[in-house]
Amino acid sequence: MKNKLYYGWIVVGVTFLTLLVAAGIRSTPGVLILPLEQEFGWELTDISLALSVNILFYGLAGPFMAAVIDRLGMRKTMVLSLTLLAAGTALTTLMTQTWHLLLLWGVLVGLGTGTMSNVLGAMVANRWFVQHRGMVVGILTASAATGQLLFLPLLAQIAMSAGWRQTAFTTSIAALVLIPLVWFLLRDRPRDVGLAPLGASEEEAAAALAPPVATGNLFLEPLKVLRVAVRSKPFWLLAGTFFFCGFSTNGLIGTHLIPACVEHGIPEVTAAGMLALMGLFDLVGTTASGWLSDRFDNRWLLFWYYGLRGLSLLFLPYALDSGYVPMLAFTIFYGLDWIATVPPTVRLTADLFGKEKVGMVYGWIACAHQLGAATAAYEAGLLHSLFESYAVPFLLSGGVCILAAAMALRIKRPVQATS
Repeated sequence: MKNKLYYGWIVVGVTFLTLLVAAGIRSTPGVLILPLEQEFGWELTDISLALSVNILFYGLAGPFMAAVIDRLGMRKTMVLSLTLLAAGTALTTLMTQTWHLLLLWGVLVGLGTGTMSNVLGAMVANRWFVQHRGMVVGILTASAATGQLLFLPLLAQIAMSAGWRQTAFTTSIAALVLIPLVWFLLRDRPRDVGLAPLGASEEEAAAALAPPVATGNLFLEPLKVLRVAVRSKPFWLLAGTFFFCGFSTNGLIGTHLIPACVEHGIPEVTAAGMLALMGLFDLVGTTASGWLSDRFDNRWLLFWYYGLRGLSLLFLPYALDSGYVPMLAFTIFYGLDWIATVPPTVRLTADLFGKEKVGMVYGWIACAHQLGAATAAYEAGLLHSLFESYAVPFLLSGGVCILAAAMALRIKRPVQATS
């Protein structure tokens, strides 16, 4: 029996695949910006606004979805979210006005992907694992970031050869295919299959086997958790650094790197390939970050991650003007650090606020991440319109990452790790 595969790893596998595909769907607008400009004559600022709304709703859904998951369970919540994703992306093919893009891709797809975010990964890791918890967070975080980047070359190729509507249909089908996999294989908690969390002590195992009791109002409970959390200085430091994390990753690079590359003579599919390569290196970097978060001071990990990311973004304008070799160097270096900040942030959140509340507290911290991403998605489009260049937003993001590195060292050291 000791050699039998722990069912939690099957849950991790299903969650990994779901996060991978959901993140790929969420990344689709990165390859739609140019086709939408060309077909409808829409301004970049209007498209950027819809994409920033998508990112904002993605973040706002996090803490409330943690409460919904506690009440309905992961399986039902994820199936509902996948259905919403499939409907939202399919209806996108019928849009003719910018407000259609705002409603469908901004609101519906934003909410649909909000459940399948890093909050879900944090909840899976804390419910199913004591041993290897940080590594599981790293693996699931990497899947979300890697999916956002890995599918871009395929989506870009479909958009170029068959049109952007076929790209939207492809993402809708991908969401529908996942529904039976989630329904038949995913389980909400170890107790559902008669198990305790992997590596749990006798006391932790007994607590995990007890039936969960849903308490509090579904929508008020996350607000109550927030009211307590905002009184804590570490919460503001974690949320602040995570705001800058989102500002410097999916809101900026995930949304605007392809148009920036095209401006510098790099073909769209090649630029999408660079993002995919970032995703592959992110899979290595973020998984390694999860392993490191189980063993080292997570504040110092955040210091190095933000500092190195800032340096890479300061280098990016030079790389864009210097050809493929510097861009390849940026792609590899930045990719290793793409979202390596998540495992240390989740670990610090659990250690400082308790793993029972980690879903909702981290959900609010992740909301700050998406608020930063939404700000960058719109800000970069606005600054590009003003300066006719992406150099200013790239340099600005590099600077705020240096600030985030300094902020990370101000976070209070947890008195005792949860494990």
